[in-house]
Amino acid sequence: MENDTATQWECCWDRDQIQVGDCPNLGEGDEDLLSSRSRRVLEKCCNCEKFKRDLERFYASGHPLAPMFSILDEGYRRQRSHIQSLSSFLDTKTLETRFMHELGSVLQSSVDLEEVLSVALTAITSGKGFGMNRAFLLLADKERHFLRGHLAIGPRSAEEAGQTWHEVATSDLDLQSLSHAFRQNKLSAERDKFQDILARLVISMDDIHHIIVSSLEEKKPLLVQNAFHNPDVDPELARLLGVDTFLILPLIARNRRVGAILTDNFITRQPITDEDLRSIETFTFPVAFAIERASLYERLQVEVAKLQEANRKLQEQQELLVKMEKMALVGRITSSIAHSIRNPLMVIGGFARSILKATPQNDPKRDFIDSIVAEAHQMEEVLDEILTYSDALYPIRDFWDVNQLVETTLREIQDKVITQNYTCRYHPADGLPAAYIDYKQTSYCIRNILLGTIDGLENGLLEISTRLEGERVEILIDDRSRRLSEDELEALLTPFAETHEMGSGLNLALCRNMLEKQNIPLLVVAPPDAGVRYSIKLPTRKEEQP
Repeated sequence: MENDTATQWECCWDRDQIQVGDCPNLGEGDEDLLSSRSRRVLEKCCNCEKFKRDLERFYASGHPLAPMFSILDEGYRRQRSHIQSLSSFLDTKTLETRFMHELGSVLQSSVDLEEVLSVALTAITSGKGFGMNRAFLLLADKERHFLRGHLAIGPRSAEEAGQTWHEVATSDLDLQSLSHAFRQNKLSAERDKFQDILARLVISMDDIHHIIVSSLEEKKPLLVQNAFHNPDVDPELARLLGVDTFLILPLIARNRRVGAILTDNFITRQPITDEDLRSIETFTFPVAFAIERASLYERLQVEVAKLQEANRKLQEQQELLVKMEKMALVGRITSSIAHSIRNPLMVIGGFARSILKATPQNDPKRDFIDSIVAEAHQMEEVLDEILTYSDALYPIRDFWDVNQLVETTLREIQDKVITQNYTCRYHPADGLPAAYIDYKQTSYCIRNILLGTIDGLENGLLEISTRLEGERVEILIDDRSRRLSEDELEALLTPFAETHEMGSGLNLALCRNMLEKQNIPLLVVAPPDAGVRYSIKLPTRKEEQP
């Protein structure tokens, strides 16, 4: 009876060797199973319909081993299903590990805040990452007083989502490439797209009852469900996000509250599980440290820039000190020479004027004597300028009324103004504070600027005004009649650069030097269609002096 039954089996499990075609489950690459009965039974027969029918016939035969075979078959199938589940789980974890390794490599190597944020949000929303639909990043301000919406990523409609996901699926880019493409092409657009939401995501860090602040305080991520009816959720936050379920991921670095990430499935409405929460939780730690490091690097760069600027100013001050020392030496030399020349020059000028008075008008020598008197007078003016330049190195300052200073100076040049047929309009401001200046030098500079402006011109217009500019009193002199090119303006500010008689090329440069010694800036601008403007800003406090 056993031999008769054995000849009726449908499956090939009872044969040590079979031929191609005996088993319908064998395919290309399974040739080694033809001669391996044990592997064939384990890998192919368990899923073979013929084998299942053979087992059913065996169970029905009443054989004493039939119940045992049933137990072994069910146990084997459970173990195999469990192994397959474990294999699938391991494959998933392997992908997650690779993803986290790639993510960690990017975050650890970058000190660019925008790059870090792009990588973080791309990792959350990418299908190759955690696959959420949207993500919102809130960052703490420098004082750690507020959380403010900084950046967001994700679609705002199903159509946009379909297009975006299709682009990602067809591009086959890794995480770093995806984040780089997002940063280069979509970062600004995404920020603008979510600007209405980001602008309203402002949360006080002192509001300990707010669910996001609470998550930061407890240093735990939260899976928020039933948000529209959850008493712990601010109704405004739920309406702003427009979803009933979302994740709150606190970003903590060395006990410092860096910010928080809100993420949801706004488009697919796919449920968010505790497993999703645990997976993303491990991701928040490197992100928080990367953001903190990038923020600190940015602040360091700002401080470095400030230090470089301070170093530049220090070098300028050192160069100025060297220049002042040289100028002081020049001042002492010129003063000595000027005093040596002045006495004989005065004698020459005096005798020449006496001779001129005693010479008749029709005397042919009178023109020569008159020329000697004029040239001596010109030389005396040059010496006065040189001596004034020497005195400019040692200003004596006190508090003076600026309007009175300008009015006095205008009275001193009134005759010259009338001779040139010039018009001077003065517009003094009321209530100006006293300026801390050297009265003599400042008056000399204003007078020279005015005289230099009207020199050689007639029928012109000068507008002089005073005003309070911050903590300084500003004197403005607008010449509506003169037009200067950039080269002419540069020559005007350069000592002896003008091709006039000796002495005329020193005035404005001398004024600028004298005013700089008092920490008074002299600015001269010459727009093509607006004449020439002189700006003198006088300090009102002693502390402003160098």
